[in-house]
Amino acid sequence: MSLDYDYLAKTIASLTEGEDDAVALMATVACEVHHSDDRFDWTGFYRVTAPELLKIGPYQGGHGCLVIPFSRGVCGAAARTGEVQLVPDVDAFSGHIACASSTRSELVLPVFGAGGKLLGVFDIDSNQPDAFTAVDAKAMTKILNETFNLVK
Repeated sequence: MSLDYDYLAKTIASLTEGEDDAVALMATVACEVHHSDDRFDWTGFYRVTAPELLKIGPYQGGHGCLVIPFSRGVCGAAARTGEVQLVPDVDAFSGHIACASSTRSELVLPVFGAGGKLLGVFDIDSNQPDAFTAVDAKAMTKILNETFNLVK
């Protein structure tokens, strides 16, 4: 399946126009992204709730880890560095946290609000190895930046 990121971006923009509540935006993005591509088994947010700490936010799919420190896992690395983590094989990622044993690859993107404030990370998991590309990372980064730019 080839994901039409332009269509996804327009859909999310139309659903979220003018909204500045982070949780409402996260719930909508998680739902729309989750149902947009068969590669996506788990899609969700981990929100910054304390210094160096992420807690699970709105998501679609099975259970996720409740708490992730910035010092651990793929989500922690994205939060700590502020950089996209494109992981073709989670077993090869040092310190990977296995919230679900079915996860083979991950794409985790930092989510920034107004003024560059780190709100959390957006985690997309797949049960397929090497499921994500730089195209996915670039397109999702653009969608997240456009969606969360009003959140304070």
